[in-house]
Amino acid sequence: MIEDKDREEDFDQESHDADSEGLYEHFSIKVDRGQEPLRIDKFLINFRQNSSRNKISQTCRAGNVMVNGSPVKQNYRVKPGDEIAVLLTKPPRQNIIIPQDIPINIVYEDDDVVVVDKEAGMVVHPGHGNYDGTLINALAFHFEKNGEKSDLDRVGLVHRIDKDTSGLLVIAKNEYALSFLAKQFFDRTTKRLYWAFVWGNIEEDQGTITGNIGRHLKNRMQMAVFPDGSLGKHAVTHYKVLERLRYVTWVECKLETGRTHQIRAHFKYIGHTLFNDERYEGNQILKGINMPKYKQFVKNVFEILPRHALHAHTLGFIHPTTKEEMYFESPMPQDMDEALKKWRNYLQS
Repeated sequence: MIEDKDREEDFDQESHDADSEGLYEHFSIKVDRGQEPLRIDKFLINFRQNSSRNKISQTCRAGNVMVNGSPVKQNYRVKPGDEIAVLLTKPPRQNIIIPQDIPINIVYEDDDVVVVDKEAGMVVHPGHGNYDGTLINALAFHFEKNGEKSDLDRVGLVHRIDKDTSGLLVIAKNEYALSFLAKQFFDRTTKRLYWAFVWGNIEEDQGTITGNIGRHLKNRMQMAVFPDGSLGKHAVTHYKVLERLRYVTWVECKLETGRTHQIRAHFKYIGHTLFNDERYEGNQILKGINMPKYKQFVKNVFEILPRHALHAHTLGFIHPTTKEEMYFESPMPQDMDEALKKWRNYLQS
């Protein structure tokens, strides 16, 4: 029994951005009763003939081939009744982009690009479990309303941010713009700064976090840091303290590399998990005092800011056609601004 969500997709594990949203199940297989024992990389190539055995092996090494709910290596031998699932970082391409009238904040648009200031809570691209209501669905409606045609499933996204991360994104409207912008993101010549609230008082005014980032060995929904370089990919995050709030610190982050959940994983690694980051256990009191009044205060702040405190504050790039430098800034979103004010008032009182 095969549920194949995308027969044309290969085993590509490259992430589009530091804040890609998790993994997508591309297809699942239940092994037939009469199946002879066979290495899983050889077994899968029978179903993914457009993929090389090397790509399948890489996907296994990344821990993204699951058998009965657990990751396996490429030499695992399949058995009758095994349930195999392949998880990839890119959403399946067979999802049809349905135009939907969803309000979005477009801060700039021309024939080549559109820059959006995304609200927290909006998924960027349709994928497993989120087939509509996304930024791409909203853009498809916007283009259709204006009489424009853009193949958002083939071009479009140059980079991504998480559902609960707010801030700036650039979307390409044609293939040339996509290639031109993608090279800038690959070369890390874009100008992007993130704002984050993290638990604890960071001692240094500025610093650098270095450590390979890869999928967590036990919690597959998290990324983890492997400082010895044994797993994951090289990752570097630079930060600067903007304001100290005793038990929480407001920091500005600049990414030297772009790995999935890079800011979230790196700050958890140094003991300063993002404030109210549920996936990384930041939605509990990690710093402070054991007093009922303080606990109630933090609970109130969680209600004001019901998501991880991360915002894509700036975005700068060279325009594909004019070759001029474009630069945009997004103000602090209302929920983070209100949380910041509440922390300041708490310290004063």
